[in-house]
Amino acid sequence: MAPEVLRNEPSNEKCDVYSFGVILWELATLKLPWSGMNPMQVVGAVGFQNRRLDIPKEVDPLVARIIWECWQTDPNLRPSFAQLSVALKPLQRLVISSHAEQATASLSQEISVNSTP
Repeated sequence: MAPEVLRNEPSNEKCDVYSFGVILWELATLKLPWSGMNPMQVVGAVGFQNRRLDIPKEVDPLVARIIWECWQTDPNLRPSFAQLSVALKPLQRLVISSHAEQATASLSQEISVNSTP
């Protein structure tokens, strides 16, 4: 949840952008956010201490920047979902080419296994 929601302040769609950043972090790191903390500790850390999850340096710089922008303390500084859609477009090519490479490798393996000498 966005810090402003945890503080019971007025919120808008930008709180969903914050949450999207957390989901993107989960996808990029394959980790559970705030593991080792109980819910009240997370509320304190995020809502009142302005803490954010660490973004590992191994995360693609474009993804890391998008996550960071989604987590801006001031909701007005967070991107809109329309802006996120544009920012994520280049990543789509990476995912599609990765899937194509996997499919090609799988097909080649299948052909070599099923072919008779």
